[in-house]
Amino acid sequence: MTSNAISEIWYTRCPVPTPVGLAAQLGYLEDAFRSEGVTLKSIIDSPDRNIRQSHFNHTLDWSFRHGGNVPPIRARSEGRRTRLVGITWTDEFQAIITLPGTGIKTTRDLKGRRFGIARRPEGIVDFMRATALKGLVSALSLGGLSKDDVEIVEIALADSVLASQEGPSLFGLKRRQAYGEEIAALLRGEVDAIYVKGTAGINVANLIGAVQVAEFGFHPDPKIRINSGSPRVLTVDDLLADERPDLVRKLIEAIFKASAWAEAHPEETRRFVARESGATEEQVLAANGPEIHRHLGLGLDPELVGAVEHYKNFLRDFGFLAGDFDIGAWVDRRHLDGFAERAVA
Repeated sequence: MTSNAISEIWYTRCPVPTPVGLAAQLGYLEDAFRSEGVTLKSIIDSPDRNIRQSHFNHTLDWSFRHGGNVPPIRARSEGRRTRLVGITWTDEFQAIITLPGTGIKTTRDLKGRRFGIARRPEGIVDFMRATALKGLVSALSLGGLSKDDVEIVEIALADSVLASQEGPSLFGLKRRQAYGEEIAALLRGEVDAIYVKGTAGINVANLIGAVQVAEFGFHPDPKIRINSGSPRVLTVDDLLADERPDLVRKLIEAIFKASAWAEAHPEETRRFVARESGATEEQVLAANGPEIHRHLGLGLDPELVGAVEHYKNFLRDFGFLAGDFDIGAWVDRRHLDGFAERAVA
C-alpha cells in the first residue's frame, strides 16, 4: 500500500501513431489505473488553456506524455523536472515537395531556391518549424548541400498551437489542415519547395499533385530519418516517477499489452492508428508502411537514446533550446527495467 494516494493523473498524447494512443483506444490505460483507484484526465482535451499548455511544456504534476520529442526536450532544457522512461520509433513519410514546372527534380536542384518554413508566434516552442528545418537539413545532405545553399523564406502564422482549440470552429473541425499556409505560399509562387511529413503530408501532397523531390522517412541511415516524430518519447514528471513508481509500471504494462495486441492484429491496428491520426487507413499505409503494427513498442535501447540525443543536439545547435542538458541524466530506466524483471520472474 502506497503512502502517497492520489485520485487522478493527467496524461496526453499527440495525434500520431503511439502505443499510448492505442492503449487508450483499447481501454487498457483506463483499466490499468482504475484498478488503482486513479482516474485519467486528458490534458490536450481540456478547455482550460493553462492545463492544455502542459501538452507542450510539461508543467503539470502527476502527469505523463507520449508523442513528438521537441516539446519535452525543450521543457527539460528549461529545467522542467521530468523523466524519460521509454522511447518508440515508428518511421513515417518525410519529404520535400514542389510544384510541377519549378524544374526542381532532385535535392541538388534546391541550390539557390526558396524554401518555405512556417513560423508561429513566440511562446510555445515552434516544434513544426524545428521539424521542417531538420527535414530540410537531412534532405540537403543527400545532395551534398547545406542549409546555406538555399534561401529560407519564413511563412508567418497568426495563431499559436494553443489557440487551435479556441474560438469558432472551421467547418466544424477543431484544427486547421496541417501545412495549409505552406501549401498556399507554394501555390502563390512565394516559395519553391516545402517539407511535409506523416499522413497529413501525404494528404496535401496528393491534393495539389505535388512533385516529390526527396523522400527520406525510411532512409537506411537513422540520422537522416531522425526528427520530431522519429523517435517519440514517453515522459513522466518527477513526482509520479519517484512517489508512485507502481503507477508508472502500470502505465508501461498497459503499453506492452497494447504493443502485443498490435502485433497480433495488423489490420485492426492500422484502423486504430487512422482514427488516432484523423486519417484514412490508406493514408496510414502510405505514410507508415505495412509493418506499422510491429513498430509500436517501447524501449530504452542505446540506439534509441542515442537518436534522442542526436536530435537534442540539433535543437540546441539551431537555437530551439533554453540550454543544454545531459540525456543520460534524463533517462530513468528503473521503471522499464523493473517491469522486465517482474515479467521474467
